[in-house]
Amino acid sequence: MSTLSNLLRQVEQKDAQLAADLAREVRAFSERRAFGLNFERHTPEIVELPGRPVRKGDKVRFLPERGQSPKSIDQRLWRVYSIARVDGGRVATLTRQDTPEAEMATTTRNVEDLVVVAEFRDPIYPGLKSTGKVERGGDKPFHTVINAENFHALQALLYTHEGEVDVIYIDPPYNTGARDWKYNNDYVDSEDIYRHSKWLAFMERRLKLAKRLLNPDNSVLIVTIDEKECLRLGMLLEQTFPGCDVQMVSSVINRAGSSRAGRFARVDEYVFYVFIGDGRISPWVSTMLGDGADEGSALAMPTVWFTAVRRGTASAERRARPALFYPVILDRETGSLVRVGDPIPKDADRSKVPTEPGTVAVWPLANDGREQTWRFSAAKMREYFAAGTARLGKRDPVTGLRPITYLQPGTIANIANGTFVVTGKSPEGALELALADGAEKVVTPRTVWSRTSHFARDHGSHLIKALLGEKRFDFPKSLYAVEDALRFVVAEKRNALIVDFFAGSGTTAHAVMRLNKQDGGMRRSISVTNNEVSVDEQAGLREKDLRPGDPEWEALGICDYVTKPRIRAAVTGLTPAGVPINGDYKFTDEFPMSDGFEENVEFFTMTYEAPRLVAHNRAFEAIAPLLWMKAGSQGRAIDKAADDFAIVDTYGVLFDLDCSRDFFQAIQGAPRLRTAFVVTDDDRAFQAVCSELPPEVKPVRLYESYLTNFTINTGRE
Repeated sequence: MSTLSNLLRQVEQKDAQLAADLAREVRAFSERRAFGLNFERHTPEIVELPGRPVRKGDKVRFLPERGQSPKSIDQRLWRVYSIARVDGGRVATLTRQDTPEAEMATTTRNVEDLVVVAEFRDPIYPGLKSTGKVERGGDKPFHTVINAENFHALQALLYTHEGEVDVIYIDPPYNTGARDWKYNNDYVDSEDIYRHSKWLAFMERRLKLAKRLLNPDNSVLIVTIDEKECLRLGMLLEQTFPGCDVQMVSSVINRAGSSRAGRFARVDEYVFYVFIGDGRISPWVSTMLGDGADEGSALAMPTVWFTAVRRGTASAERRARPALFYPVILDRETGSLVRVGDPIPKDADRSKVPTEPGTVAVWPLANDGREQTWRFSAAKMREYFAAGTARLGKRDPVTGLRPITYLQPGTIANIANGTFVVTGKSPEGALELALADGAEKVVTPRTVWSRTSHFARDHGSHLIKALLGEKRFDFPKSLYAVEDALRFVVAEKRNALIVDFFAGSGTTAHAVMRLNKQDGGMRRSISVTNNEVSVDEQAGLREKDLRPGDPEWEALGICDYVTKPRIRAAVTGLTPAGVPINGDYKFTDEFPMSDGFEENVEFFTMTYEAPRLVAHNRAFEAIAPLLWMKAGSQGRAIDKAADDFAIVDTYGVLFDLDCSRDFFQAIQGAPRLRTAFVVTDDDRAFQAVCSELPPEVKPVRLYESYLTNFTINTGRE
């Protein structure tokens, strides 16, 4: 408001009446009651980074004395003013962060008694360090597991995958009051009167970043929750994803019920689906109301013809994609296809586009008349009509117009694999399809799921115990519940990218591997989890005089103790002890767990790089995995900077522009290369390189101070 007041004063100097009118409208607007979901946007979060080396200029907190609770120490922030060697140790001189400069408080502490903290408002230079990999999938792309604070990881992923993610599945903290999550390094329990608004602020920050990762044209967000926050979450999703369809599913996860005195026994949780752009579900063999295929799946054929008009998002509007705005010309009397026209200039009035006498033009319009776009180019539309994979619908007797529908790529694939058979063609040449003999009939899943396979105890806790040889994690999701939730939105996307930034024990990555095995898919997952130690484990560790940052403490963090060994075991078929896993996978695809999966996985830990190293161009190794991920997480990675250039299976990096000619020649011998990173601060030089690259190779610019490409927490959210 202060900025607005200053602007009004400037207007007043030139036009007093206009300033008065504007001030009146501003007052009226500010006095309105805000509608929708209202909550306190709490102070941006702070996370501790145990194990991160303490450097001059860092923000730090004091670690508790060994054996003591964190509540026993000063929780305020300090800045490292200097570090000196004293009696063989390292001692830091610290200044308080929250005191005026004239009253600056100082103290000293041994460096080993400090932990670095990161405030979400501070610029951060992230990198990734590989901590191991499993390779059983040949040349398939790698799944990745990142040990990191998820807000920082999401910001880093904006560089690698903004607008490219097909599905985000998350199982966030349910905010039950059982100290299952932290805000500003303190557990939020049932006594915290701000716990609901803290949870909303925590979720909103992450959902805003998730929105930017999702493909705006066709993607889905899936969020699970229970009754404690489901109403608030629903409103937050509506508010964060305006214009998108939001649907909620009730999923039975414990038929025995979770009892509460004087209340109903809860047997279910809720699954929110947010459909973005053309995001949709695929039918399956079950309605999900019970186990197995249902008698209700008696439809001979599912719906396979869908509208050819792109709708629902800003990117579907004509101004966003003028090349997809063109007429389809029909005979006015018979309604038959005359021709598919060409795109018209972006500023042209469609009503003034000439057509042949006795014809009408079908344009891609929304129901309210707004100008949208077709889903594909005019050339593709002509191909589809010729092949019978696009067709004209029922003719409007008044306007003479007919809607246009088409067969999606998944349906074409089902024709090729024999699920559907072509029984003939309509008089206008459109394909007529039927379900092949022996193929399973499919139905639209319902919004209530009650399947034995979703029981969390039997197919979550017991399954992880089988994988790891012992109990290491409480309340994991049923593997098959996550598998089903994903199946409905990736069945026709065999190269889908799925992200889970509340990855917990790694169930999402495991479920993606299951789906790949069932249909030969090449889907890949990115799982983000931290290395938080459970509350119960912490108490026992403190009794042993251990604290965060100690190897023995970190070894029991969720990423190192559960997620990584669980995913490694799932792929290899061996427990951490090297013993074949006992038991079989069940339901949709039954086989011994000891068979493992033909998949590749690499594990990473996020690092926080020093600005000094970034400024001196010594940070390429830290960002190398990010480049590999941006190029598709496939094949080998370029781990070190070179004097000239480097090329691997799917991407290359040009370090020295003077070597451009040799770089272009080397690309000719790399048929799978699709991305070229060019290191330069010179705009013209970058454009010159772009003009010489083959059309199938995507150029990406890297500034010479490498990590400035990835600086996060600079005011964006």
